Amino acid sequence: MPSRGRHQSTSKECRRMIDKIENMEGVIGVIIGHSYGGKSLGKQSRTGSVKVQRVGDGGIKAATQSAKGLQELFIRTEAGAEAGIAERISKLA
Repeated sequence: MPSRGRHQSTSKECRRMIDKIENMEGVIGVIIGHSYGGKSLGKQSRTGSVKVQRVGDGGIKAATQSAKGLQELFIRTEAGAEAGIAERISKLA
């Protein structure tokens, strides 16, 4: 999926992780949402870490740790593929 616009708060590590997610089978696209400066996914998270927050019909809501804070993601998926993709995202390093 071609990039539209430049998200200044997305670090290189986050961009690499988003690219990995976009290239997964069953993923239609990744929509980058709001950024929250100074927030964190937790002590064990590092820049580029992704945490699945909710799995729903048609997509997955997640958050990624950027160098400047948290960034929301919505991962649009093919119908019925949500649970498998969420599991694969949780295993990404």
